[in-house]
Amino acid sequence: MKIEDILESKVKDIKLKKGMKVSELIEAMHDIGGFAGANFVYGAEVLKTMLNDKKSFNFLSFPADIVATGLRGVLASSVKYFDAIITTGGTFDHDIARAFGGVYNKGTFNVDDALMHKKGIYRLGNIFIEKDEYGLKVEDSFNEIMNEIYKSKDYKEEYSASELAYEFGKRMKDEGSILRQAYLNNVPVYSPGILDGAFGTQLAIFAQDHKFKLNLIKDELQLSNIPFDNKVTGALMIGGGISKHHVIWWNQFKGGLDYAVYITTASQYDGSLSGARMTEAVSWGKVKEKAKYTTIDGDATIILPILLAAIDVV
Repeated sequence: MKIEDILESKVKDIKLKKGMKVSELIEAMHDIGGFAGANFVYGAEVLKTMLNDKKSFNFLSFPADIVATGLRGVLASSVKYFDAIITTGGTFDHDIARAFGGVYNKGTFNVDDALMHKKGIYRLGNIFIEKDEYGLKVEDSFNEIMNEIYKSKDYKEEYSASELAYEFGKRMKDEGSILRQAYLNNVPVYSPGILDGAFGTQLAIFAQDHKFKLNLIKDELQLSNIPFDNKVTGALMIGGGISKHHVIWWNQFKGGLDYAVYITTASQYDGSLSGARMTEAVSWGKVKEKAKYTTIDGDATIILPILLAAIDVV
C-alpha cells in the first residue's frame, strides 16, 4: 500500500446542530476518524447493507443480561428484521418474568450485597429484582403455559429449544416480549444453553413427572443446515459466550459470515471469546477474509438503540 493511499481520508470536525436527528448525527460522524467512533459509524454502514441484502440470512445474537434492562424493548421490536435469534437460557427467564408483570427496578452498582440478600433482592449489575418478581414469576408462568402445551392435542412429548420458544411465544400476550415477537414474525429462537437458568430448572422438574424430552440436537442440525442453504449470511452479535460462538461456529462451514457487526465491552487480551475481535474470527474461517465486518467497543445499552435508530430500523 502506498503512503498516499494511507493518508487519503482526512479527519473532519463534527458540527452539532440543534434538533439534529440521530441519522444526521451518524452522517456527521463519518469523518470522525478516531477510536471506537469510527468503528461505530462503519458498523452502522455494515448493518444497513446487511439488512438490505435480500439474499442474506441474518442472525441476531445476544446474552440474557440485557433483557433485564429496557433494551428488551429494542430487541423485541428488532426481531422482525432478522431470520434467526441465538441467545442464552436466561433470556427465557427475564422475558417471561417481565411479560407476566415482573417488576425490575433501577438500582446501583454500589450497594451492600449482604443486606440485599437479607432483604430478598437480587442484584444484576445495577438492576434490582425482588425475589418474588423473578423466580416465582418464572415458575408460575412456566407451569401455566407448559401445562397448557401438555394438554393440547398437538403435544409431542419431545421438543427442541426453538420449538419450546415458539410454543411459549404463541401463548404469551405481551407484545413487548421477545418470544412473542419471534412467534408473530416466525423467527426461530435457538438457545443451546436453555437449561442454564430458572426456565431450564423448571423443564427439568416438569420432565420428572411428565412425558417430556428436550432434544437439543434437533436445533443444532437446523443451525448446521442454514449455512449450506444460504450462500450469504450476516450477523449482529451483542456480547460473547455461547450465543456469539454458535453464530460464528456454524458459519465457518460455508467459509464464514459475509457481514458481521459485534458489540462488546470485553478485552481481547485474556484470549476469551467475548473479547475476541471479528478479525480473529477471520483466522478461523468463521468470518470471510473479504467480509464487511467490525467490532464496536462499548456498552450495548448505549450503542444498540443509537445504532438501530441510525439506520431507521426501530
